[in-house]
Amino acid sequence: MTRLFARLLAISLLCVLPLAHAEPKPLPPIIGYDSRFQPIPSREGMVVSSDIIASRVGAQILAEGGNAVDAAVATGFALAVTYPQAGNIGGGGFMLLHLAEGNRDIAIDYRETAPEAARRDMFLDASGNVIEGKSQLTHLASGVPGTVAGLLHAQKAYGRLSRAQVMAPAIALAENGFPMGFAMSELLAGPWGKRLLGNAAAKAYLFKPDGSPYAPGEVLRQKDLAWTLKQIAGHGEDGFYRGPVADRLVEEMKRGGGLITHADLRGYRAIERAPVRGRFHGFDIVSMPPPSSGGVHLVQMLNVLDGLPLAGMGHNSAAYIHTLAETMKRAYADRSKHLGDPDFFDVPVEGLTSAAYARQIRASIDPAHATPSEKIAPASEFPRESTQTTHFDVMDRDGNVVSNTYTLNYSFGNGVAVPGAGFFLNNEMDDFALKAGVPNAFGLIGDTANAVESKKRPLSSMTPTLVLKDGQPWLATGAPGGSRIITVVLQIILNSTVFGMNIADATAQPRVHHQWLPDELHLEPGISADSVRLLKEMGQHPVEGELLLGNSQSIMFRDGYMLGASDTRRPGGGVATVEELRWPKAAQSR
Repeated sequence: MTRLFARLLAISLLCVLPLAHAEPKPLPPIIGYDSRFQPIPSREGMVVSSDIIASRVGAQILAEGGNAVDAAVATGFALAVTYPQAGNIGGGGFMLLHLAEGNRDIAIDYRETAPEAARRDMFLDASGNVIEGKSQLTHLASGVPGTVAGLLHAQKAYGRLSRAQVMAPAIALAENGFPMGFAMSELLAGPWGKRLLGNAAAKAYLFKPDGSPYAPGEVLRQKDLAWTLKQIAGHGEDGFYRGPVADRLVEEMKRGGGLITHADLRGYRAIERAPVRGRFHGFDIVSMPPPSSGGVHLVQMLNVLDGLPLAGMGHNSAAYIHTLAETMKRAYADRSKHLGDPDFFDVPVEGLTSAAYARQIRASIDPAHATPSEKIAPASEFPRESTQTTHFDVMDRDGNVVSNTYTLNYSFGNGVAVPGAGFFLNNEMDDFALKAGVPNAFGLIGDTANAVESKKRPLSSMTPTLVLKDGQPWLATGAPGGSRIITVVLQIILNSTVFGMNIADATAQPRVHHQWLPDELHLEPGISADSVRLLKEMGQHPVEGELLLGNSQSIMFRDGYMLGASDTRRPGGGVATVEELRWPKAAQSR
């Protein structure tokens, strides 16, 4: 091993060194599995995220005596350093908690808000048409960031350790650096990275002085981000929403014609909400409520599918995929009209998730023929009843679980970094319905419920989800992917519950997606040619192999083990366990 490689390896394990040096103890075999893919087991604690260094940070916090919330917050701040295309302190998201004490489930909404000066027509020209790029690539695209408020609220209310202890690994990673991974190096060398070169601060943070990207293994240091993280560690929310960090953010807004003010920052609050709940195949589904659309439509679709013989159709058969597609179409049609910020719009959650409405949808599905999307409309009334993003999960040995999804929207948000502060601005304003019937960047249609409005939170597809068995955590899952997030989470749950797959197998299966408009059924590679032919004969419009659907991160609790799976659709993610940190020889040999 060369001296340089040894140094880089040491840096990559920064702040995640083992606490003890006991010899590894063999883990007994996980019983009950017959699959091509195996999850990683743990009894002590587990973190699954899109970046292995961040996962190890979270596992180290568990090893130091922190609970799942402490580890999740540490992972979230670490991802802001090691996964800056989506990990962030300049964006927002949703956190779902299961607390073993009291057997409680809590949803924390830290979605961005529209600045006070935002107006409904702010992205339209004089003729009422949407101005291309204005809601995506300008300072006006940025909502008031919620990540710092959300993570700190969770840690203060439900964590065990001090804020300084939880944030120390992220600060060290930013200040001392970490070796650039292959995936991030390739991203910065490609179109998403090259667009950052037009912003002086972004170029200074992530590129060499000549504008070239760091090669894999070269050390990236982010001194300005370290300074900002120190402000947050020392002063809490005031370290971000007031003081010098806020000054630098507002100064950049003024320079670029953005709307966020000091008053907007001071007024931001994370909100605790009641989760959306459902039942499927004897499991309890706990997911994120509005302004996420994910939980509502996940439960809605599971309600429809619960009354159908899915297992008998065969996994990913033409009949099965057709049934999923027809169910997805109807849910996304309802999303276009009925979902928005519940503080501004009366979202009919009860109607959308009712068993009676599910029966109505089920009755409208023809098992042999596709219903054209143009003939599907959002429900006008309901029967009376007798969305670049990253996800991570944490589970601790006491039964506490965190499922968290947060985002900047695009990779690196709007491409603007705050000078002297080290972080990127989001472009979440594009998640509003800029004009009724006009699709956003992910092709989603919206209406009045999600119109731009001062201090409102834009609708999201982020779907952090927990599945409980007999009232106890059985699965934590979620994914990035914009409009495709909800259908990815749906299929993870179906694969695990209906077809009995372990979580690694459930993650690896080919996925499908339909979002009503456009009338296209997207299929990942791996769907058989015969199934594609039959789907066409049914009237579906398959689109094959154009994109990979989501990058899920999941933990299942089964046979007395936490079982982790990090999606291989994107490189760089990983599962970290407390055992790895305690048993370094085992970790190195695996």
